[in-house]
Amino acid sequence: MRNLIVVLALALASNASADRIKDMTSIAGVRDNHITGFGIVIGLDGTGDDARSAVVREALAKMLKKLGMTIDPNQMKAKNVAAVMITTELPAFAKPGMTIDVTVSSMGNAKSLVGGTLLAAPLKGPDQRTWAIAQGALSIGGHSAEGSSGSSEKKNHTLVGHIPGGAIVEAAAPTEVPKHQIAFILDKPDFTTATRMRDAIDAAIGPNTARVVDAATVIVPTGKSLPEDVTKLIARLEAIEVEPDMVAKVVIDEKTGTIVIGENVRLRTAAITFGSLTVEIDEAPEVSQPNAPFTKGKTQVVNRSRLHVTEDHNPIRVLNKAGTVADVAAALGALGAKPRDLVPILRALKAAGALRAEIELL
Repeated sequence: MRNLIVVLALALASNASADRIKDMTSIAGVRDNHITGFGIVIGLDGTGDDARSAVVREALAKMLKKLGMTIDPNQMKAKNVAAVMITTELPAFAKPGMTIDVTVSSMGNAKSLVGGTLLAAPLKGPDQRTWAIAQGALSIGGHSAEGSSGSSEKKNHTLVGHIPGGAIVEAAAPTEVPKHQIAFILDKPDFTTATRMRDAIDAAIGPNTARVVDAATVIVPTGKSLPEDVTKLIARLEAIEVEPDMVAKVVIDEKTGTIVIGENVRLRTAAITFGSLTVEIDEAPEVSQPNAPFTKGKTQVVNRSRLHVTEDHNPIRVLNKAGTVADVAAALGALGAKPRDLVPILRALKAAGALRAEIELL
C-alpha cells in the first residue's frame, strides 16, 4: 500500500512540462455542436424491442410508406427491430460530405443491439434543421447469449453501439473565423494561468499583444498591428506553451476506493490514530428436539447466531509536515491504512486544517 502511494505521488510530482494553448483553451465562437436523431436498428437476432411496441410499429410503418409500401402498424410483429437514439458532435467548420462517428443507444426494452444495422436517420440540432444523415452497421464490442433453459452469458454493455464514420454531414457547420479579435477561453478558469498565458503570448508575438479580461478569457486583437492572416496567427498562438497553475486537490472515488493526490497538496503536522471495527455474524441451523415425556412439542430447526466483534487498536502517530506530494504520499503510506480507510482519514485531516487541499468526491 505504501509503495503504491509513493509511486503514484512520484509520478504526479515529476517535472511537469508546459501545455500548449491549444490543449487548454477553446476559441470563442469555434466549438462543436450537439446533434441528435431517432432511428431504427434492424437485423437483430430476436433481441429487439417487444413486438407490441407502438414506437417501433409506427416508425416502421412511416419508413415503409416513404419507400412506397403501406402497411397497417397493428399487423407488424417485429422482434428483430429496436428503436434507438443517435447522438454525435458536429465539429466546427464541418463541411458537406465529411463523415463523423455516431453513438447509437437503445431506447426501448431490447436485449441487445449486436449484429444490428441502423437505417438512414436524420440528425438534427436545437433548431430542428437536419445537419447530418446516419446509417450503417453497429460496432458493439461485446456479446450476449441466452439459452432455452434460462442460462445466459453477457460481455460488456450490448445496448449501446458505435458507427465509425457513420454519419455524412449535409450542411456546413455555422462557424466563422474570428475577424477583429481572438478570444481564448480557458477550460479551467484561473487568474494565474490566464496571466501566464498573456505573458507567454507577449513574449512570442510582441509586447502588449494579449489582454486578460477575466479568469477565463484572454484576448488577442487582429488589427493593423498584427497584419498576419488570422488563421496563421491562430496556429502560432495555439502552439505557444504555458505552465498552468494547478489547484491543490484530492480526488476520491469511494465506489472503487481510488484516491488521487494532486501535485500541490500539502500537509501540516498532525497527530492521528485510526481503527476499524469488524462485526462477524455466523448463523447455523440447529435441530431442537423437545423432551417427549414432558412436552408435546415437535422437532424444529432453529437458527443460532454467533456474534464476534473485532476492533483494531492503533497507537497515536504523528504526521510530519509534508511540502511535496511525494512527502504527503510517504506520510500517508506510513500509516499502513487501506485505501478505504484513507478516505475518512483525509476528510478528518481536511476538517482539522492539516490537509491543504480541496477534496472532490466522484
